[in-house]
Amino acid sequence: MTGAYPIDRPKVKVALSTTPLCREFLRAAQAEGVINLDIQEIKPIHRAFRPMVMEAAFDISELAIVTAIQAIDHGKPIIPLPITVAARFQHKCIVQNSRHGSLTPADLPGRRVAVRAYSQTTGAWVRTILQMEFGVASDSITWVTQEAPHVAEAAEPANVLRDPNGAGPAELLEDGRVDAAIFGNDLPSDSWIQPLIEDPDTVARASYERSKVAPINHVIAVGRNFAERHRDLVQYVYRTFAASRPRVFQDEQLALHPFGCDEMRHSVEVLLRHTAAQQLTTKLVSFDQLFGEAAHLLGKT
Repeated sequence: MTGAYPIDRPKVKVALSTTPLCREFLRAAQAEGVINLDIQEIKPIHRAFRPMVMEAAFDISELAIVTAIQAIDHGKPIIPLPITVAARFQHKCIVQNSRHGSLTPADLPGRRVAVRAYSQTTGAWVRTILQMEFGVASDSITWVTQEAPHVAEAAEPANVLRDPNGAGPAELLEDGRVDAAIFGNDLPSDSWIQPLIEDPDTVARASYERSKVAPINHVIAVGRNFAERHRDLVQYVYRTFAASRPRVFQDEQLALHPFGCDEMRHSVEVLLRHTAAQQLTTKLVSFDQLFGEAAHLLGKT
């Protein structure tokens, strides 16, 4: 059946970004007509994350993986699916202002680093890199933030400060009020921006070849009520994303966007250990706690 919805299929509220995989999923789903999508236009997509985890505002939503981890830690009514829709090498995401000198990761202890939110997934991955590859502990740095976590109950450690004026990382870095800053897709292109990690792309590729840790940013989540009522549609979503991947990714990009529990386990378990160490969670969340419910829904157990 193409382009026509069964009469018993209600509209399904979906919030997705414009990543290539999400676009291909939407194209395929709309062409096949199995699921009646009510597409929510939310830009930037991170503005969908809080309503998804706090209110289950959408039936299907893109979700930062650290937000998903915190949501499971605090018993929110969502089910993360083992589908990577956004990932990137993260070494380039921590930068400094070249007008104020030149730092290396070894210089960071005792200094201030800005990041939009302490719980931002890019920040969690950068802190993981700093610890794993440079021996710099998260608690040796003061983190200056602009926003609270998407999961309201998620506490922040004592070395996390909120800028009283709500200034963003770019402003803080340009003014010299912080020594470095972390950015995601909003990485500035100003001439004074300089990577804190020298030759970050080369270092990132070498790190990936060595560790095989895919730096996953966003996954897909479904509301628990939706999943309980429409298990078949959750399975359809999973199958359609699976079929979309080879039409979008090739070779390295496929590896950097792992799919399914088997492919994702290694990378996610690394992140889970570090989210606990960074006090992003109240306890060590296991891979099976994060994706076990999805595996059951999808018949993967």
